[in-house]
Order: sequence, then C-alpha cells, then structure tokens
Amino acid sequence: MMYDHFENAVKGITDKLNQDPEGINAKKKYVLELSKLGKKLYSEDETIAWCGVTAPFDLLGAMGITSCFVEFVGAMLSSTQTAGGFFEEAEDSGFATDSCAYHRAVMGAVLKNAMPKPDFIIGTSSPCTAGLAVMENFAHQYKKDFFILNVPQNYTQDAIKYLAAQLEDMTLFVSDHTKRPLSKEKLGIALENFNASSTLLKEIYDLAKTKPSPVDNNLLKDFSTVITLMMGTQQGVDICQAFKNELNHRIETGQHTSSKEKTRLMWIQNRIQYPFPINEMLDDLGAKIVVDELNDVTWEPMDPDNPFESIAKRMISIPFSMDTTERIKHIQTLAGEYRIDGAINPCHWGCRQGTGTRGLISKGFKDINVPVLNLEIDCVDSRNLARGQIETRVEAFLEMLS
Repeated sequence: MMYDHFENAVKGITDKLNQDPEGINAKKKYVLELSKLGKKLYSEDETIAWCGVTAPFDLLGAMGITSCFVEFVGAMLSSTQTAGGFFEEAEDSGFATDSCAYHRAVMGAVLKNAMPKPDFIIGTSSPCTAGLAVMENFAHQYKKDFFILNVPQNYTQDAIKYLAAQLEDMTLFVSDHTKRPLSKEKLGIALENFNASSTLLKEIYDLAKTKPSPVDNNLLKDFSTVITLMMGTQQGVDICQAFKNELNHRIETGQHTSSKEKTRLMWIQNRIQYPFPINEMLDDLGAKIVVDELNDVTWEPMDPDNPFESIAKRMISIPFSMDTTERIKHIQTLAGEYRIDGAINPCHWGCRQGTGTRGLISKGFKDINVPVLNLEIDCVDSRNLARGQIETRVEAFLEMLS
C-alpha cells in the first residue's frame, strides 16, 4: 500500500514538472525527492535503518544505508488521513492515548505490518525519550539490533568527544551488519554536500527575514527538520538551491510586497500535519509565519578531516538537543532577527518536551515583549480536534496583535 502511494506520487509530480520544465517549483521538487525516499524505504532492494530525528543521515547515506526518522512516516500518515486505523491498533495494544501521536501512528503501522522491516535501528536520545521508547518497541517487534546515540545537552568539549566516540561505534555497528566498511571518500563527498546545503539554507533563511517576507505560510513548513534526510546528497543541494531561487524570484518580481503581511509570526516546534485550514485562516487575517523555530543553521561547517567530531557538534547544536534555557535563548534570538509580532505554540498533545515547556517558553517570550498563543492541540491525531475553539482563539490572538 505505502509503496504504491509513493510510486504514484513520484509519477504524478514528475508529470507536472515535465509540463513546466522552466518553472522554479521548489515545493514540487522537494516533495518529489521525499516521495522517492519513501519509495526506496518501502522497496525490498535497500538496506534500511529506522532512526531517531537527529541521527546522522549523511553518514548513514555514505555507508549505503537508506534511512529515515520514524516521525516522518507518522506525519505522512496524518497528512494523507490514513492514520486512524493505526492509532486504534496501537491503542488496542496498550499504547496510551496521551502518548505522542507521531509514535502511536507508526507503532500501529508496525503492528499491522504496514512498515518495511529495517535491517537495524538507530535511536537518538534527542529530541525525546518517547522516541527512544518506540524505537525499542520496533526492535522488539522486528527482532532487530538496536543502537542508541546518547546526545548530550551541553555543548562542551567533553560532550563532543563523548558523542564522537559513539558515532565511531555506530559506524562499526553498521559495518558489522552490512559487511561494508566506511568509505572515507564517500563520507567526504557527503560532508561536502552537507556544507553546500547548509550555506544555501543560511541564504534561504536570510531571504525569509526580508520585510515583507517572500515566504508564505506553507513554503518552509518543518523544512529544516525534514531536509536533513537529503543534505548529504546532491539532491539535497539541488532542493536548497531551488528554494533559494524561488524566494529570490518572489522578491525580484515583487510578489512579497503584493502579499498581505500585517502580522509576522513564529511557529514553535512542529506544524499541524493533517488537513486543517489554519494557513488559509492566517492568510485571510494578514498573518504570515515567517519563521519556524527549527528553521535555522546552528552548526559549524563539517570538517572532512574530523568527521565524527564535526557531526557530534552539529547534533548537539540542534535546538531540540539543548536544555530548555538554551532553547529559549535561541527562540529569543530568532524573534529579533525576524522581527516577529507574535508566536504560536501548538503544545503538541503527548509531547512532554512541547507541552512540558510551555510555561518556560511563554516566560521567554514575555521577557522580550512578544505575545505567544499556546494552543492545546494534537498536531497528528485529528480525532479530538476542537476546530471551532482553535479558530476562535487564533482569530482573537491576531486581533489583539493588530
């Protein structure tokens, strides 16, 4: 079922792009590459690793591994409105309804044999221990070996060395399972691609800071989190270049000035994954999400001569790997750079990190005089969506800002 879904998506998007070969179409090109990845994950010809969100996908790619974080599949099931039966399967098997729906959806898919069997599993302690727990369940269900990367929350030299040593051990773990050693040449190419993508990402985010911003409310949705799946590849470089070209085109043709931008917003953590017209609602009210919390480059360029230490630094620098104090400082910095008027925090139901930090995040915004709207909403499971209440609160928040 899932293989057919991705195969049809690849064919459909390719046909549309062929109809407009000179068009920029960054979003279509991006979704096309993600669909190709999904097709590979559900094929039987790849060496598959299911991973945590902050796993080193460039390193794994250099070793010939097709890998993905499991939350990507949870989001995809939600966006295509096919998650309902998987939620029920997981809940009937004992997974609590107040657990993270990203993980419940995927666990239900595992129990229904709708997920491809991995060759091995690599968990990460960042961004959450709930992710680690569901990965452990995967390993038990599939009877596959499970490697854990324990990501420190403090950016110190000792912490970097500690994680770098784990990455070297992970490389040996992968080699043991594939019977293939790490190619320094292939890793060097992957890190070069990663650096090229990172440079383009910085330029994309700088363009998004323009006032009025050339982004719309959907263009860079969850972009920094998902693009990491491709950043060690030439395709990742090409996608980032396409987004940069599109934003430049919007500025050069004046599209950004013709759009309504009464209010500039930041979105905290993850977007709502299922069909819900909040973007259209924001458009109608002249509000624009100019920055997502995680859409930032927080790492130094990768050093091919010190790959494990470079990757360790990058993993620790990601906001979700930081402690809450550092995460809030990062949010405050972004708020100033993007000149936002307010922020929306969906407080994803079941996410201890998202819901548990809402008070501290609210205080962090209050300290810089930026209003924040905390929404009690499940970003993946729409079964308990109080749509009218959410719309009323968003509308009242924007009226207050204006």
